Amino acid sequence: MASILLDNAVSQFSRLPGIGRKTALRLVLHMLRQETEDVQQFADALTILKRDVKYCRECHNISDTELCPICADNTRDHTLICVVENIQDVLAIEHTQQYRGVYHVLGGIISPMDGIGPSDIEIESLVERVKTLVDGSTPAIPQLEVIFALASTMEGDTTNFYISRRLRQFPDVKLSVIARGISVGDELQYTDEVTLGRSILNRTPL
Repeated sequence: MASILLDNAVSQFSRLPGIGRKTALRLVLHMLRQETEDVQQFADALTILKRDVKYCRECHNISDTELCPICADNTRDHTLICVVENIQDVLAIEHTQQYRGVYHVLGGIISPMDGIGPSDIEIESLVERVKTLVDGSTPAIPQLEVIFALASTMEGDTTNFYISRRLRQFPDVKLSVIARGISVGDELQYTDEVTLGRSILNRTPL
């Protein structure tokens, strides 16, 4: 490119997932047309996000505080824990407006091909969370249900199986999986809201 500054900016934008150099160039040129104050606000928002964002101590969702708004909401059903792969899946399920429980974000799924094992994701914290609710809840909860809402892929099913084996030590905890109205191999975040909502409501025992 004619400008080193332009080329550097395009290179940075093209590092984003799904952004090629043509799209990166279009974004950079768009930013150049904006007021300096607007560009500064954009840059500040990203810097503040990276510096100040927290992960909920309970469910590992992104939060502005130590406890995310969902976990802190006493109107949610805390006897329902929906296990998801990532934060995008939380947003996808929330958009259905069909689920009023809480979540547990694993931060990935078991994938030996990618070098991701059980210790690399938030499985142990889920087991401890369930143990605390079962053994230390006051008053005792009527019944705890863990809903598996992972992608219907080999890796997703492997993760479901592994976690379910870990949770079998709690015989009173109900384990269920969202209905397979979602096509095998589909990513949860790309599923339409109606199908995803019905899958949550029509979950089946695991």
